[in-house]
Parts: sequence; C-alpha cells; structure tokens
Amino acid sequence: MTGPLPRRLAPPVAVTLLALTAMLTTEEPAHAAADRVRLGSASDVTRPSWQGPAFTMNGDGGVVPDTMTRAIDAIRGSTGDLDVVVLAGSAPTSGSATPECDTVMALAGVNSCTTWTLSTASDAGNAQLNADVRNAEFVYFAGGDQCRYAAWKGTPLEASVESVVAKGGGSGGGSAGTHINSSIVYDACKGSVTSAEALTAPYRSTVTFTTGMFNWPNYANTVNDSHFVTRDRMGRTMAFVARAIKDGLTTNGAAWGVGVEQGGGSLFIDKNGLATEYGQNAYIVLGDHQPEQATPGKALTFSNYKIWRLAPGSTFDFRNRPSCGYYRRSVTNGTADANLYNGTAESCGPTGGAGLGETEPNDSRGSANDVTALTSPLTMTGSMQSSTDRDYFKFSLNSGQSGSIQCAIPSSYDADLYLLDANGSTQARSVNNGAGAAESLSFTRTASGAASYYVDLEAYSGSGPETYTCTLTKS
Repeated sequence: MTGPLPRRLAPPVAVTLLALTAMLTTEEPAHAAADRVRLGSASDVTRPSWQGPAFTMNGDGGVVPDTMTRAIDAIRGSTGDLDVVVLAGSAPTSGSATPECDTVMALAGVNSCTTWTLSTASDAGNAQLNADVRNAEFVYFAGGDQCRYAAWKGTPLEASVESVVAKGGGSGGGSAGTHINSSIVYDACKGSVTSAEALTAPYRSTVTFTTGMFNWPNYANTVNDSHFVTRDRMGRTMAFVARAIKDGLTTNGAAWGVGVEQGGGSLFIDKNGLATEYGQNAYIVLGDHQPEQATPGKALTFSNYKIWRLAPGSTFDFRNRPSCGYYRRSVTNGTADANLYNGTAESCGPTGGAGLGETEPNDSRGSANDVTALTSPLTMTGSMQSSTDRDYFKFSLNSGQSGSIQCAIPSSYDADLYLLDANGSTQARSVNNGAGAAESLSFTRTASGAASYYVDLEAYSGSGPETYTCTLTKS
C-alpha cells in the first residue's frame, strides 16, 4: 500500500481466545506520542547467538504465517523462542489494536510480540521503543504509509533495527512495510503514482525515493513494490528501475525491481540470499543498462527489461543472481509491451566458464555426467527425451562453499530440479508448475572437507528434443 492510507488489518482474533494463548499487558507509553502494547511474556529472551538473518516481503499488510514461521525457525535454529516487535505509523481504524501480533502469537517459537504505534518522526528516539527493538529478534513493519517509515532514516530507531539483523535476527513487512525493506525505497512522500503516470512521466513529482536506509545482506540495488498484479504495478516498477539507474542510485549500473502480489503473497529470503515465494506470484524486474529515454517532461523508453516470474514455490538467488530464466519486455515512449505478467523464459548461458552437453545414459548417480573439473560458472544442457527421463550431473563443493543452479526449461515440457548428496538424499529442490517454468536452487556445504553432489533434472510432464540450460555457479 502506498500513500497516507489506513494500514490493512489482519483478521481480528477473539479476545477470549487470545487470553488462553498469550498474556496481554498494556504499559504506559514512554511519552504521549507513542503507544506500546505487548502480548506474551513480559520478559525478553536472552541467548548468546541467533541463526539468521531472515526476511519476509509481503504483498499486503497482513503477516503471512507460512513465511513468518519459516523466518522464526531460521532465526532460532528451530529451538527455543524469540521476541518480535511490530512497528506501525498509524493505528488500525477498526478491529484489534494489534492485528500483526495477534497472528504472530499463534505461531510456535514466539516468546512475545510488542506493537509500537508511532505518530511522529521524533518518536523514533523513544528509549523504551529502542530497547524493545534491540532486544527483539524480528522487526515487522506494518502496512500503511512508507513515507512515515522513511522519516526514521538516520534516527536511533534505524540503528536499532539494523542491530537486530546484524545479530542474526530478521526484518520484514507488508505493503508499506515491504517498500521500506528494499535498498531503494519508493517512499510516496508526495503521493502515490500509477503505472500509466510513471511510464508517461517518470520524473513527475510523485516519483520520489529514499536511499541509504536499510541495506540488507544480498539485497543491494533493489526497489520493492506491493499489491503488484491486482493494482497493475509492473509499469511503475519499470519506471522505478529506470530512474534508479539513470539517477545513479545503484552501485553497479543495474537495478532490480521486486514486486509481490497481495492475497497471501510473500517472499521469504534466507541468510544466504535464497528467496522462496509463497501464496501468490512475485516478479523480479532487472534493468541492466541506461534507459534510452528518461528525462523530465518526456515519456520513458527502456528496452529489454529482464523479468523473472516466481510462482509459489519458486526460488530466486539474490546472492548469485541468475543469468537465465527470464522473459523480456520493453517500454517505448511511455507504452509498455503487452502481456507484462507472463512470458516464455529464455535460455541463456553464463559469461565465461565452460559447458557440457549431456551424454546418455545419465539417468542415475552412477552414470552421471561429471562436470567437477569445469570452471565456474558452467552450463549443463540436455533434453527430456521421454516423460520418465532423468538427467544427472556430478560436481563437488568444499566446506563453506555454495552452489547456485538456475535452469531455463523450454515450453514443450515441465521439469523439476533436485540437488542430491553422495548418498542420494535430497538437499534442495525446485518444483515449479507448468511447461517452460524455470527452476533454481542454492545450497551451502557446512560440513568439513569436500564432497560430491548431483544435479538431478527430472521430467514431470511432457518431453521433447528442445534443449534445457542449467547454469551452475560456485561461490
């Protein structure tokens, strides 16, 4: 959500039920402008270390239990409890005063959830607020108005949130709370903007950004957007990406738009930068060159945005950002191409490195094609010649080394991607639905020494001679 609108409420929880599951304590605010409501234990958890960071980016304001549970488990290592703080720029207009915490307190592994409603920028200096945040392990930004959150830049509250992530905790939010968690924030401080408005005038007064606030690990050069498909925000994200490049807001001349759909859509990002989409679709929009036209008073022209469509269950590696699996769309004089939200993924290989085409039979670990000696990044190509075909490729990882695999699948069949260890146990998988759906996964070896692993690409439905391309990058 953008602009100064009421934040979206999660479904209210009956007070009688809540009383059975959590202790409610309401304390006097540290000063009159800020309101504090704490659910659960009155005492914070203490623990020497945490296993995050972890992040959730939601398409609308409500907490998504699936990704919040995954974040909680990742941070606490699936043992013990943790504390959550919800930050809101305005109070709900009806229903529960703590809709986000009502949802959070129903999840396993939560010791307490404290909602702070801050009505002025000066509230960010509140001592009790900052103590609560620094003692928490996850900070959730509620929906509402991201301009209010951007006003906390450079305050003690910004530093407190950053300390949570630095100690292995996490951050996230919904709607406006999703916007504030990207490195380039569309802040809506001069009002909201539609796709048509942004494309025809990318420098209009309502297209404003805040930078230099949160710079989360593996998430550089991103600009988030929410309510993505329902409110048709692909066009404005394209404009945001072009502006970020043209105005020098990125560190490498490229910008990555991240759009998450509402209605339960949520992007979970783990400590290695691997994102998994839940509930609804998400989209990654890459601009990797200067716009052909982006100047005040003129409509946008930008050719060949690269767009990844992430269906629920899809993954995207923000640490090792993929070089394949996207479709392309352009904008010419303010008019975007048709069919912005769907496309056939292109096959593309890495820059440099080496490649290997499959040699049949390679239908088992024992007959796997060996790419161990090839230089990373490398490509593995082949085809699903029958509806039961399975192609194996063998490689190795050292202790602490990560392997990222992205596969571009042709539109004639649906294939699923698995990563197996030497015993055949699945270490990671990507099983996106639909012919032509790209697959990607990432894995880090934590055990000592080197070990062999296997890429297992399996036909799920359909077959044909068309070539798939899998890119393996080690880091």
